[in-house]
Amino acid sequence: MKEYATFLGCIIPNRYPGIEATSTSILKYFDIELLPINGASCCPAPGVFSCFHLESWLAIAARNIAIGEETGQDIVTMCNGCYGSLAEANHLLNGNKELKDKINEILSKVGCEFKGNSKIKHMIEVFSEDIGVKKIQESMKNTLDGIKVCTHYGCHFLKPSEIKKHGSSERPRFLDDIVRATGAESIDYKDKTMCCGFGGGVRAKDIDVTLDFTREKLKNIILAGGDCIVDQCASCHLEFDRGQAEIKKIYGEEFRLPVLYFTQLIGLGLGMEQKKLGLEFQNIPAQSLLDKINGGRK
Repeated sequence: MKEYATFLGCIIPNRYPGIEATSTSILKYFDIELLPINGASCCPAPGVFSCFHLESWLAIAARNIAIGEETGQDIVTMCNGCYGSLAEANHLLNGNKELKDKINEILSKVGCEFKGNSKIKHMIEVFSEDIGVKKIQESMKNTLDGIKVCTHYGCHFLKPSEIKKHGSSERPRFLDDIVRATGAESIDYKDKTMCCGFGGGVRAKDIDVTLDFTREKLKNIILAGGDCIVDQCASCHLEFDRGQAEIKKIYGEEFRLPVLYFTQLIGLGLGMEQKKLGLEFQNIPAQSLLDKINGGRK
């Protein structure tokens, strides 16, 4: 059985535990075990923290990596922001001995040492590379035929592309290939790779700007005929799910577009119950999607 150390970040355990539960359960099905990283802190957010004080950001990120390294396994994240922070810190420190020594001097005060031995992977890479779309496709028990999915990759997984080498950052394929493996249809829509609106501290500073991004994405998905949006990032997931509730409250617009983390979509194809997927704990009900799936079963 393959093992990974798991960096959960902040949003998943506090807001969307269904993402963790679903991902953990499905990986066990495919003989992959997730090990906890005990004592981890916030990643911290790469788009904001590093701009204010690079060394503080690196020290916190390096500590998280260091305690993950203690498991002897590579580290996997379920959030693009966490992935961005840990992967970029790992890249910077492994490429600059002077900086690495400086950060390790800081970490020595709390009994930690960054070695740089663990690879940082995103959950989507584990499913794409370790499991593979063919095995996912062969494991599906429920038909998702007729379900039109609009995927959202998010920013920190794709860029900077010189560090995150996932092929084209403008025309990514990872998530779309997995959606197709479930039997659902992945459809294109306008401004597919545009930010959800969460990133860069915008949500905390100006909710109107954030929700303007979110509304634009949701309108484009509805116009394309999407039944749901499938993402791979906890922050983006919160933005599309919680953001819809905020848009209704502030602007009076209601979209009711189900939001699924990609492992929740795979879970539907594997026949997992809604309760085990954690869908009923989200702001936007997934009943319209479930009804369509159940109505399409042979």
